[in-house]
Parts: sequence; C-alpha cells; structure tokens
Amino acid sequence: MRKIILIAGFLIAGITVSAQTRPDLQQIALWGNRIPDGPGPQGEEKVSASGSVTNVSNPRLIVHKPVRPNGTAILVISGGGYAHIELGKESTPAADWLQSHGITAFELVYRLPQEGWRTTNVPFQDAQRAMRIIRSLAAQYGIDPAKIGILGFSAGGHLAGMTASQPDKKFYKHQDATDALSARPDFEGLIYPVITMLPPFNKTHSKKSILGADPGRPKEEEYSVEVQVTSNTPTTFITQAIDDPISPIDNTYLMSAALEKAGVPVEKHIFQTGGHGWGMGKKDSPVSAWPKLFQTWMKSNGFCK
Repeated sequence: MRKIILIAGFLIAGITVSAQTRPDLQQIALWGNRIPDGPGPQGEEKVSASGSVTNVSNPRLIVHKPVRPNGTAILVISGGGYAHIELGKESTPAADWLQSHGITAFELVYRLPQEGWRTTNVPFQDAQRAMRIIRSLAAQYGIDPAKIGILGFSAGGHLAGMTASQPDKKFYKHQDATDALSARPDFEGLIYPVITMLPPFNKTHSKKSILGADPGRPKEEEYSVEVQVTSNTPTTFITQAIDDPISPIDNTYLMSAALEKAGVPVEKHIFQTGGHGWGMGKKDSPVSAWPKLFQTWMKSNGFCK
C-alpha cells in the first residue's frame, strides 16, 4: 500500500496543468513520463469556447472533491466520437453535480485514437489506468473501494462500457504497482451511449475513429460492448432518447438485453424525445429527469448515501 501511495504522489506531483481546463482543481497525470504508444500529438492542447478538447498529449484526471465526501467515487467520461472530448457540455457539469452531492468525481481527459498514437486503443488504456489510480487513492480521498463507479456519455459511454465489461483485458503493458489493482468499476451509468460497432448500427463516428471504414466482423464484435458483457459486468444504469439521431436507440436495447441474459441487474430509462448530447438534461425536456433517476438508483443499490 505504501508503494502505491508513493506512486500516486509522484503522479500528482508530475502533472503539467493545462490553463484552459480548470486550473483551480487538482489534476492527476495517468502515466507520468511513460505514456504508452507515443509519441502522440505535438503542440498545446486545444480547448474550444464550449470546452471541447483535442490534441491531448497529457491524459489525466481532474478531481472534483466534495467538502464532505460520502465515500462514493465516479470516473466521469465525456463523449465526442473519439475525435474530441466534450468536457464543457458533459463531464464537467456532471462532475460538478456529483461533487455537490458528496461524491468524489474524477473527470477523465483521455487520448484520442487519431492523434498520432501507435494504436487506437489509447482511450481504453487511459480508462483502465484511471480506474486503477482512483482505487489506489481510495484511502487518501475517503473513498469506499467497493463504491467506485463509472459514468459515460455517448462515446464516453462506449469507453465506460468497454472498461466495465473488459476490466482484465491487457490494453497496455503494466508499469507499476497501481496496475496490479482492479480496473473493474462497481457500477456503471451509460448516458445516450454508443454500444455496438456491428451493422446496421455501425455508422457512428466512434466506430470510424476506433476501427476505420471496413475493419471486418471480428473487429466489430471485439469492440461492441454488448458482445463483451459477462456475469462479471457491474450493475448498470442506462438512459437514452428514442429520437437520438447520433446513437440509435437500439444501442440501449442491445446492451440491456445482453445484461439481462448475463444475469446482471440493469435499470433503463427510455425517453420519447431529447435527441443526443444533452449532458445533464435540456430545459423543459423529459431527459432532464435523468440525474435524479440516477441518484435514486445509486442510493437504492447502496452505492451512495
């Protein structure tokens, strides 16, 4: 344990903070000076006026620590089709909301697969490493190690789902004692998620970014979350709108069916309208109910107070 704490301390100390992404909050580097499968993009990280991030060479966690932590922690992952990261619209508002309810939220800034890395698996490497780092920091942040969840939006839902259903897959060569810890979240929330890479629902930008135009059936199955579900997949909350124009509602149906078949508890909320990319919810839209539904679900399952 002492070794893990020392490693975590090194990671915190070694961070180079981007001025555009919440310099008021602590940021924790995922890899220190040994980022797998580099070199990656050159130059400064780019952040749009709306908080969309690209050119990520410094994958990290942004910590939203509550004044009185309730013992629960959640890794929060924005979408963006694996082409950019919608921090401003998705993970930052969600992390701030979780923090306001006593949950320690870790916002993930992950590497993007088409930005000069040697493999398109870099987002999956970062998500696994992030889960392990959070687990290593449980005592330091007052976190119950049995109450560490993951919450993903759109492509971030795909990344969350892959992490939850394949926590032991070796996406990278283990580097230190932190990598001996489990990457499996204790629960997961999937918000208008991309789930499948299989036809006829394989027209998403997420699929193109990870697999390219014509990867073949085996690769499509390998990166389809519903195919990877097992009885070890954690209990799951899913919500989506029927009129989603980006990620067809079939993604939610496929995932919930796979979970039910594997005997994994799942709660899903389907809204008639709402579209895609609604983050914490659109004003005067039924989708604005999802945060309260998610909070109630967490409490009823014993994941938070």
